[in-house]
Amino acid sequence: MSGRARTGRARRNPPRFQLRTRVIAGVLLVTVAALAAFDVAAVSALRRYLLAQTDSQLHAVLSLYRPGPIGVVTRAKPASSRIRPPSGNIGSPKRQIVAISGPRLLLKPPPLDQYNVAFVPGHGPPTLLVQGDKDLVPSLPLSVLRFPGPSHAWTVVGRTGRVQLRLLAVQLSAKGAVAGTMIATTSLAGVDKTVARLRLILIVGSVVAGLGVALGVAWVVRRGLRPIEEMANQADRITAGDLTDRVSVPDAGTEVGRLGSALNGMLTRIEASVSEREANQELTRRFFADASHELRTPLASVRAYAELYQQGALQHHGQVDEAMRRIGLEARRMGALVDDMLRLARLDQHPRREHDPVDLTALLGRCAERAMLADPVRSWRTQIAPGLVTTGDEELLTRAVDNLLANVRAHTPGDTVAVITAEDNGDGVLIEVSDDGPGVPPDHLPHIFDRFYRAPGQPDRPGSGLGLAIVTAIASAHHGTASAEPNHPSGLRITLTLPATCDAAMSEAVLNSAGGQ
Repeated sequence: MSGRARTGRARRNPPRFQLRTRVIAGVLLVTVAALAAFDVAAVSALRRYLLAQTDSQLHAVLSLYRPGPIGVVTRAKPASSRIRPPSGNIGSPKRQIVAISGPRLLLKPPPLDQYNVAFVPGHGPPTLLVQGDKDLVPSLPLSVLRFPGPSHAWTVVGRTGRVQLRLLAVQLSAKGAVAGTMIATTSLAGVDKTVARLRLILIVGSVVAGLGVALGVAWVVRRGLRPIEEMANQADRITAGDLTDRVSVPDAGTEVGRLGSALNGMLTRIEASVSEREANQELTRRFFADASHELRTPLASVRAYAELYQQGALQHHGQVDEAMRRIGLEARRMGALVDDMLRLARLDQHPRREHDPVDLTALLGRCAERAMLADPVRSWRTQIAPGLVTTGDEELLTRAVDNLLANVRAHTPGDTVAVITAEDNGDGVLIEVSDDGPGVPPDHLPHIFDRFYRAPGQPDRPGSGLGLAIVTAIASAHHGTASAEPNHPSGLRITLTLPATCDAAMSEAVLNSAGGQ
């Protein structure tokens, strides 16, 4: 079964030849076809030319002869040197005799011994004027020779059947002359020999030319495809696992150079994609590890209080109430952590859900009021410019600003002064939340937007380390950015940049709506 399956696959997938072989075979086939067509055309043209020359010679030979009557006799004289009577009924009375004036082939002068001339009268048997070689007598019916049409020439077979003849028949019909047909024939052996010699020369020359073309094309193709073969070898090494290697580009202006540049660009993108995938996988593994670590502590607390209650260690009512209170706190902590994780997951899958105009001036004012109510001891200052409008999801933007203010409350002392500023700098809306607290060490500053990141030396601070990560995700979802830098003389400044709405009508509608409320 497996052998038949392999055979079936082999039949469905025939072996493919290399590009070099296909190119050479294609060029050779085209060359052979072109040479064959040229050979046929050359041989045909030469044969037509030689036949035309032969016809001209036959016309010249016929122009030397002029038949005419010399009278009526009762008996023909076969011995005459100028008259040749037809065979049969030599002694018939009142027989018209035709006299032919012109050179005699019996003497066999060199120009005329290659021809046979005959006269066929319009009525009666044909009259053979002079006769050269018997092989030059055509084998045709009398009816064809008697009425051939005006000046007709064609190729016929001799009476002996050993040679082909060229026959020219000229019909004579003139006043005072005997109506009939003058016929001249000659052998085509010379023509056939010349054509055969040319055919042999062309065949040998075509074979030699085809071999030369095949060798030349093979050399040119091999030289031209050498860079591609080197690229293929380098690509094989890259496929083996070394994505940092690149193919060599001989000349960026040629097709091979463009191919090499395209391959290098593709390899760069593949390497970046693989690196990004590995980074995402590492981030996912770290995310799950951090999430497990964050959930382990509250879960351990809840389980510990539950076991104490089951073992009867909580004997007093106050102890039970305290255990329940702590269990509730840990449950809310786990709930907040799960909510943050779900929000990050939704932002990763659906980064942009709403496209409504958002009044940032009013939004920042409401967030500042909530921060003041949640932490009245801390000093909060606002410098919010009017008329700040962007496009996006109001709920997500509110969550981002709340997380920035919650970060100040969680990681700074109670006497810290926090400042909220917002303005339109022409490139977008800049929202800054700064404080004069202890700040973050410079070497840890680039990591504060990482998920589950916590500043060193603050293990007892509340939070899961996802607040600023959510801010970054929300900023990216709105085509904005989030950055952090030290605040002078002390503290931390976090800047949230959002694109401003350029539609004046939309901004005016939002501001009117906020004023009406």
